[in-house]
Amino acid sequence: MKRFILSALLLTLAVPALLAQTPKNVEYVFTEASDLNLIGKIHEDTPNPYHRVDTCRYKGFTGGENTQVRCSAGLAVLFETNSSTISVKPDYGYMNRAGNTMGISLRGYDLYIMKDGQWLYAASKVPADGHEENNLVLIKDLPQGVKKCMLYLPIYSELYSLKIGVEKGSEISAMDSPFRYRVGIFGSSFTQGISTSRPGMSYPMQFMRATGVQILSLGCSGNCKLQPYFADVLCDADVDALIFDAFSNPSAQMIEERLFPFIEKVQKAHPDIPLIFMQTIYRESRNFCTSSDAFEQAKMDMASKLMAEAVKKYDNVYFIQTDTGSNSRESSVDGTHPSDMGYLGWAESIEKPIMKILRKYGMK
Repeated sequence: MKRFILSALLLTLAVPALLAQTPKNVEYVFTEASDLNLIGKIHEDTPNPYHRVDTCRYKGFTGGENTQVRCSAGLAVLFETNSSTISVKPDYGYMNRAGNTMGISLRGYDLYIMKDGQWLYAASKVPADGHEENNLVLIKDLPQGVKKCMLYLPIYSELYSLKIGVEKGSEISAMDSPFRYRVGIFGSSFTQGISTSRPGMSYPMQFMRATGVQILSLGCSGNCKLQPYFADVLCDADVDALIFDAFSNPSAQMIEERLFPFIEKVQKAHPDIPLIFMQTIYRESRNFCTSSDAFEQAKMDMASKLMAEAVKKYDNVYFIQTDTGSNSRESSVDGTHPSDMGYLGWAESIEKPIMKILRKYGMK
């Protein structure tokens, strides 16, 4: 009995040290996120580090496209800290408030921390309306020691600045990236992550965490239509491979007119890397709408027909199938975009075929 009481007393005394509770009145110090390790950028030399494309350099974008490529979809910050708390202080240029996607994903932040070699969800938050530039505390009472962190940025908002806050007296530094290679992906709202609950749940980001392959996202909602000015951006990208969600937005006629010239332009700039095209997914809005069903099927049929020709006509061109997993008929949020689980199914459906292709080019 005495031994039991002594053990319980020792455990009680040890608990406060293990908890590493954050003080109530924390004094934060801030570091600009782009001064740490900002990954996922298809072009690394943009004047604003949180833009994906320099819209002063590349011309032809519509007003909406111009806004989209300045959003930070697919970008993440890698850092290490021994702080017991982590916060962010953003300065927005544009904030999206669409109804089919959670605010956390559109304009908020998604924190992962590495544990036993795996990225685990840690916290996600979005600033309250009217408090966009205040200090947003993501998490407190972190365990003692250095934490390896990955912070996903908003998928559909433009940032002028993002400062990461840690407790005064603690340390924060850039973390070396554990992700290998540079694989660009150009695509639709699916690729940008519309209807996700948080920024890290788009299928490219889930694929990236599962494989360790760095994905550089150029997802542009509704505007991935094989345009030549997007090809210009991809031609100038420093990439080891390119993946295309190219058949979700354009009509069958657009696909027929634009696909081969688009392939030829990109391949001229990147003659020796794989160009991997994905079939679009089935949209549940087709279920009972005959016009939608006909439009979507025509797109899929045209893509299948032309890609069967393309893989024979062009070197290093591939065509793979996609789906949204075992719950494919229950995955839609709005008839078009999958939920987080649907995007998980998509990521899982492409993992084996893409990794098989990348291995052919020495990427393992």
